[in-house]
Amino acid sequence: MRKISLYVILLLASLTSSAQIKLPRLISDGMVLQRAIPVKLWGWAAPNEIVKLNFNKAEYTAKANEKGEWQIKLPAQKAGGPYQMVFTASNKIILKDILFGDVWVCSGQSNMELPMSRLIDKYPDVIANANNNQIRQFQVPDEFDFKQERKDFSNGSWVSASPKNVLDFSGVAYFFALEINKRNHIPIGFINSALGGSPAQDWISESAIKRFPAYHEELQKFKDDNLIKNIEKADQQASINWYKKLNAADDGLINNWKKTDGKDWPEMNIPGYWADGDLGYVNGVVWFKKDINITKDMLGKPAKLMLGRIIDADSVFINGQFAGTTSYQYPPRRYILPNTILKEGKNTIVVRVVNNSGRGGFALDKPYELIVGDQTIDLKGAWNYKLGAKMEPAPSQTFVRWKPVGLYNAMISPLTNYVIKGALWYQGEANANKPEEYKSLMQTLIEDWRSKWNQGNFPFLYVQLPGFMDAKSNPSESSWAKLRQQQLDLLTVPNTAMAVGIDLGEWNDIHPLNKQDVGKRLALQAQHLVYGDVKTVNSGPIFKEAKLDKDKITISFNHIGGGLISKGAKELKYFAIAGADKKYYWANAQIIKNKVVVWSNKVQNPVSVRYAWADNPEGANLYNKANLPASPFEAKVGL
Repeated sequence: MRKISLYVILLLASLTSSAQIKLPRLISDGMVLQRAIPVKLWGWAAPNEIVKLNFNKAEYTAKANEKGEWQIKLPAQKAGGPYQMVFTASNKIILKDILFGDVWVCSGQSNMELPMSRLIDKYPDVIANANNNQIRQFQVPDEFDFKQERKDFSNGSWVSASPKNVLDFSGVAYFFALEINKRNHIPIGFINSALGGSPAQDWISESAIKRFPAYHEELQKFKDDNLIKNIEKADQQASINWYKKLNAADDGLINNWKKTDGKDWPEMNIPGYWADGDLGYVNGVVWFKKDINITKDMLGKPAKLMLGRIIDADSVFINGQFAGTTSYQYPPRRYILPNTILKEGKNTIVVRVVNNSGRGGFALDKPYELIVGDQTIDLKGAWNYKLGAKMEPAPSQTFVRWKPVGLYNAMISPLTNYVIKGALWYQGEANANKPEEYKSLMQTLIEDWRSKWNQGNFPFLYVQLPGFMDAKSNPSESSWAKLRQQQLDLLTVPNTAMAVGIDLGEWNDIHPLNKQDVGKRLALQAQHLVYGDVKTVNSGPIFKEAKLDKDKITISFNHIGGGLISKGAKELKYFAIAGADKKYYWANAQIIKNKVVVWSNKVQNPVSVRYAWADNPEGANLYNKANLPASPFEAKVGL
């Protein structure tokens, strides 16, 4: 009897458990729901179970289907809150602090993902004043799935802006939200679903990626769990072996160079790359050492060590004590020091730099300084250095998470029931190796998302790639310029807008820190396209057409605002023209009646013109009077 009773209790517990309402991660405390149009609330329960929702003095019901899936449609609501929702079946779930406002999906790669914590030195006041319960983020976990479109996330919650919380917010999305909230006085919820290094094809569904047979075929391979397991295991082991060999060979570790005086070491100017000096082009580990003087009045004060950006990884020691480490090349080196690490008189900074491949060293035009209280010690200049170990380049890795469709399935599919205002997109760097297909990929992505959300042609706003890499003195070919042209051509897709960012880049950093102006320019586009502000100039000049008049080309533009200007100089820069031989020469350029006339004595019969056509078109200065830059472009005469 006791066994039977126990069985009955377990059975009843199982039935009760299976009957309980379960909500997706998005439907949770603090969520922002889309205002002004009906929204969907959904979840799971027992098959055929009745689910009730009490909200704002009204009751709504739904019946779960045979799979236990249910959905309630809520009528359109005005912006505002906070509200409470009570879901009832065999259990009860109470959701609190719900707002109605505008919801934006923010996606792409690292420049969208980059959090405010990386911008803490650039925008300290913005972070300190980030107390706005009207701005909230949902952070989608970085996951992939090649087999199926997931229905929910493994974790995630809605978080409102505060000085602490905002550190995890997307910088671009937060600055966008600040502007839209300030201008329109409505709550803004943004869903941060971005992943560094991801190409566009990762964010497209399987049904849509069939337009690209090679990517569809690649997807089929990665549906094999064993293949993924073997790749990840092999990559991990290869990395372990490389570092194990490196550490075993590193004279600096063997001989404890973190405490060396390094007096007999040669000198190298920092910032810089050791490939440019006597050490030459080697990979492995190089140790650097510099002595500084700390006065008595600096002791016990807050101290911050800024070491720019180091290629690839670093470990830092001060007076033999560990001070900080960064494992890859992109983050700014910003080490907060304990107040016991510095001493009066001579202090020694030692940096162990591990370079996996390429040119190792310290990125130029970055801050290298020790800040103690209100005093700053400049660390640029001569450092002592010594090679710890020379290695072959580290083995390349197969980044499974960047394969086609995987990010759509895990990071976009669970969103498509959630009604949104539109999407923000900052991506393209990972597709610059094949720029010619980018417009087609993005057209497919936009159509795919609009189809999956089933909300019509919702607004899709995107950022054009900024300037990056070395500036060139002569006209040259550029894959980044080609991709920007593809982004410009994408404006033919209905209800899209592009924020030009050509002047917001950093030549030595693929992650430029000026995310405030990126967010503001996206907000300008949203104000015009979405919020009906037709008075504010929302864009810089956009190429319209080019006409030939003898040996000169006259170019007209859309979005001239109050008129065209050459910013910062009398002459326009970075126009080039070519004849039938397709050889480009720098051209003279002049603004005449809000058009640009270009010519060159070296090209008698020009057939095409380019503006700001380079990886980093430093000095390109065509703007409108609203201080918004013109988009780079290439055009054939008469087309």
